[in-house]
Amino acid sequence: MASLFIRRASRSILGQQALLTRTPAAAPVRLHHRTLFTRFFCNQKTNPTTSHSSSTANTNTNTMTTVNKSDEEWQALLTPSQFKVIRGKGTEPAGTGEYNKHKAVGTYACAACGTPLYTSSHKFDSGCGWPAFFDAIPGAVVRQDDFAHGMVRTEITCAACGGHLGHVFKGEGFPTPTDERHCVNSISLKFASGEAKQ
Repeated sequence: MASLFIRRASRSILGQQALLTRTPAAAPVRLHHRTLFTRFFCNQKTNPTTSHSSSTANTNTNTMTTVNKSDEEWQALLTPSQFKVIRGKGTEPAGTGEYNKHKAVGTYACAACGTPLYTSSHKFDSGCGWPAFFDAIPGAVVRQDDFAHGMVRTEITCAACGGHLGHVFKGEGFPTPTDERHCVNSISLKFASGEAKQ
């Protein structure tokens, strides 16, 4: 009786494996970055993310100091909201961030480790409810594919501590030198007024 069960089970498993090998693998679907989430908050045209600017890359080639801390250490340093966004890759609600409409001259640093990321000269009003920058300080931001929420986007993180900043979108038609929008959570930033630090 047991051997009959094992033969049937192995036949069933082999049949499933054969079925899987005959079925062509589904290619990953690259959705336009404006699908679903951002389309609700930024009612503008849709274009796929296709390239990277020169100031941000998939690897950090700068001689920037790396900040390594445990989750417990980050929780002690950050507020619960900051921890959720910066370490948990969350998103603050649109239009609620301190720096969305901020226009002062200075530098925006990582709220977690203090590394300068953006200057006010790179900031622009995209109308989407989050601070927008068309470029970052060279080597300060790292890009990586983000497959969360059923779409492919380009996540941006602090090159020094790996803290989540937001996402970058390209080809939206903004009149900026790079035609990019670094959509950054205000809670991931800390502003220092005065002359921008490069």
